[in-house]
Parts: sequence; C-alpha cells; structure tokens
Amino acid sequence: MTAGITKEAARVLAVPLVIATAALAAVASGPSARAVLKNAEGKEIGTATFSPAKGGVKVMVQVAGLAPGKHGIHIHAVGRCEPPDFTSAGPHLNPLQKKHGLHNPEGAHAGDMPNLSVGDDGKASATFTARGATMADGAGSLFRPGGTALVIHADPDDEKTDPTGNSGTRIACGVVEKS
Repeated sequence: MTAGITKEAARVLAVPLVIATAALAAVASGPSARAVLKNAEGKEIGTATFSPAKGGVKVMVQVAGLAPGKHGIHIHAVGRCEPPDFTSAGPHLNPLQKKHGLHNPEGAHAGDMPNLSVGDDGKASATFTARGATMADGAGSLFRPGGTALVIHADPDDEKTDPTGNSGTRIACGVVEKS
C-alpha cells in the first residue's frame, strides 16, 4: 500500500463510503412501493411495483390467471382489498375531483391508467404512469391516510365515462405498501 495506509485501514475507511453511497442512491431513487394482487378467491395472481416518475407514479404490473383481453386498471382511494368484490377499495384516487378517463376533457382521476392487455395465455406485463399520483406527501399521495389499492376490473375501461369507465366488476386487488 502507498502513503502508509495498510490494507486493513483501507478496508475500514471503505465501509463508511459504501454505506454513504448506498444511502445516497436510496434517496436519489425516492420511495418505492409494492402491491400483491389477489383474485376474489384470495389467490395471488401477480404484483405491481410503484416508483416516482415525472408527472406521476410509474406502475409496473405483472399478472397471470386473468381472462384474455383488455381490463380496466386503476389506483383506488382506500387501502383495503376485501374479497370477493373489493368494494372496500373505495372509488378511484381522485384528489382533485376530476372526471374519469384519460380521454375525458374534464378528467382524469389521479388513479386512471390505460387498459391492461392480457394475452391468450392469461398473462400480462405492463408499465403505466399514473399522472397526478405521487409517492410524496400531498393530494395524490399513494401513502395518504387510509392507504390506496390497485384494482383490476373485468371489462375494458372506455377511458371517458364517469365515474369508472364502464370497466365492470373488480376482479383483483392489492394494497399499495411502502417497500
């Protein structure tokens, strides 16, 4: 070793640097969250992860065991998922009292997202941005008092009809939790 630093001293000095670097990386990436999605029978069918994004929250969803086709998917205003109908999750997250739908001129809710496309094999993997939602404190926070939930519906969302886009019954739900 040069400059009189032993290998042991270099190792001891490196530990705080590694810890500080990891802490800075965690702060820079912001908070994250996760939801385990379950169907009406209580069977786990997938997961969703949430992370900060410009103008909203990035939502990454992976599911299996759903009917092929398009399904409405929304962040709901209550962090409860009581089967079989998941009405305990409340209405869509809508802190600014907008109308429903990405194509509604008076919308959209903070919890509105494009439809989830499920393949013939019953699986889907998608990434959306929930515009107006946030992982920080504030009106659209996923971590608001009472929490929030991610809900998948049986039918496609028409992305304009208030309050739910005619997306049908709730077939899967997961409470959003900090990770």
